[in-house]
Amino acid sequence: MSLVKVESSEGITTITMMRPEKRNALTQELCDGLYEAYRAFEEGDDQVAVLQADGPAFCVGADLHNPPAAMWKAVPHVSHALTKPVIAATQGWVIGGGICLVMTCDLMVSADTTKFMYPEAKVGVFGGLMPGIVSRMPHKVAMELLLLGEEISVKRAYDVGFVNKVVPLGQERAEARRMAKVIAESAPLVIRTLRDFANQTLPRGPAEVFVPERYKLETIANSEDRKEGAAAFREKRTPRFKGR
Repeated sequence: MSLVKVESSEGITTITMMRPEKRNALTQELCDGLYEAYRAFEEGDDQVAVLQADGPAFCVGADLHNPPAAMWKAVPHVSHALTKPVIAATQGWVIGGGICLVMTCDLMVSADTTKFMYPEAKVGVFGGLMPGIVSRMPHKVAMELLLLGEEISVKRAYDVGFVNKVVPLGQERAEARRMAKVIAESAPLVIRTLRDFANQTLPRGPAEVFVPERYKLETIANSEDRKEGAAAFREKRTPRFKGR
């Protein structure tokens, strides 16, 4: 069974993490599934996506028993330069890397059971993306989350502007879809340009800038063209590049 379910309806792509028995802890398989879901969304006709998760928790971060080597692939707008909005719908725990997933979403609807925590300093883990939170909530609140690793309630997250709307448990998906429908029925060129211009004013953390560029370099390093170029040099012939 796939760890990510992708559905399309009414101009909306719904991306659902399907590892509820592990509280949607991130393995490389789950990260790769999200990566492919974002790619399909960007290349498809839908105008907006909803990111959600099965089970009582949205995501408890990296699976410490089977940690992903490239967690950034699970993060919207980092794994792919998406031109269309993503709305997060959360419930229960949003921990560690789970916060990275919702941090880069454009909007967020949270059930009243949602709780945020970033305990990586307590377990000696750090993937690099999380400091971008400083541009998504007030500095001192962000530093409290980063340095103390203590729980932040959904009410406080809403009060400081990190969450758009808090609803009773069970209503978060419907409200996220309502927002998505408004966007899907709006002018696509305007929505994309509004989002693009707004995000150009938003400071990004070092890893948010570096990780996608590093991936481009890794793609070149592992490409068929690199191997063909080296072979052609050794054989003193003209290389036959294929762009892959």
